[in-house]
Amino acid sequence: MEIKKLPASQVEFEMTIARADWEKHLDTAAAEASQEIKIAGFRPGKAPRNLVEQKVGKGPILNVAAEKAVKASYVAFIMQEKLEVIGNPKIEVLEVEEGKDLKYKATVAVMPEITIKESYVKEIKKINAAAKDKSPKVSDAELQLELEKLANSRVQLITVMREARKNDSVEVDFEVLVAGAPIENGTSKKHNLVIGRGVFIPGFEEQVIGMREGDTKEFELAFPENYHKKDLAGKMATFKVKMNLVQERKTPELTDEFAAGLGKFKNLEELRQNMREGMEHENEHKIKDEKRASYLDEIIKHAKSDLPEILLHEEVHKMEHELEQQLSSMGMNLDQYLTQLKKTRQDLEKDWMPQAEKRVMSALVLTEIAKMQEIVAESEEVEAEMNKTLQYYKGVKDMEKNIDMERLYTYSKGTLENEKVFEYLEKL
Repeated sequence: MEIKKLPASQVEFEMTIARADWEKHLDTAAAEASQEIKIAGFRPGKAPRNLVEQKVGKGPILNVAAEKAVKASYVAFIMQEKLEVIGNPKIEVLEVEEGKDLKYKATVAVMPEITIKESYVKEIKKINAAAKDKSPKVSDAELQLELEKLANSRVQLITVMREARKNDSVEVDFEVLVAGAPIENGTSKKHNLVIGRGVFIPGFEEQVIGMREGDTKEFELAFPENYHKKDLAGKMATFKVKMNLVQERKTPELTDEFAAGLGKFKNLEELRQNMREGMEHENEHKIKDEKRASYLDEIIKHAKSDLPEILLHEEVHKMEHELEQQLSSMGMNLDQYLTQLKKTRQDLEKDWMPQAEKRVMSALVLTEIAKMQEIVAESEEVEAEMNKTLQYYKGVKDMEKNIDMERLYTYSKGTLENEKVFEYLEKL
């Protein structure tokens, strides 16, 4: 039996099913058809085939029998040939007639073959050499900056009865008009603003400085020439502002008392040490992740594969599902997100296709290198990894019962083998 290779990692083959092997499905097909019709003197599903054929015609019976025979034949063939098929096949029945052999043609996508040039090893060694110069160590200046950010995140707001100054937090009502008419989304009530952050158009925050609680002010400013709303870019606008509240921002000093107030540190030095360790640990992971991303980018350049469309579309749908989960955590759904972007799902899928191709190729090259280097995760390792996942869900009611153990085994095995491949690359 010849298996013909087609573009986009598809294969095609023609099969012949012996008359005796496919005609045995005729009685089953007739019994199923008789379930839907009434034939005098017979219970549903018990009428002889000839009577059912007289009632519904021979064609439908032949078609159902052929479908059953083809399905059994197709499954047996792909298992025999160990074809890693993806998705459902396209089946074309070439000849179906009672008293003759049945012939059909199947076309289906299979896991793509991939070739990787050995030249990739030289590039991986270059990446490893460059990575040795990168240190996760945190400088005193970097640590101080993070400490200041931490202090700023715990700033105290003290309401003051004085004029607004730079670095104050203020609450304002404002309205923006162009040519005497309010602009779209140009009115806001109880708007919070930190003076000096440069969030508004140039000149606005400077005009607010000096205003006191209850003050109103009207002034004109020009929108920047490069303003994101083209219909407003460069235009003069009138701003009507009312000051509701002025608050001084008091940032806590970095002292032992500040550190102790965080709950688990005896003094500032202990806080500094804890933050340094955390930052360096984070840097280690960042360097590692960047290095591994570089591995994949470089190996893909040295790899070649004819990717099936179905695999790319499956990856795009996976990316869509990931986005939906992220949006859900922010209280938004995909349709709302697309409305904001002014795009359709089709637009999104088109935009994502290059990234989907890269993700698919990344998975394929890791699998191929594992084969090339005979890297395998042992059953004991896989089971230990599975137990970590199961332990995570142990407290979730009935979750363990609903987990597909075969799928979890495959996923855990793949995860471990990918990690082993990366460890192999890191040693080159």
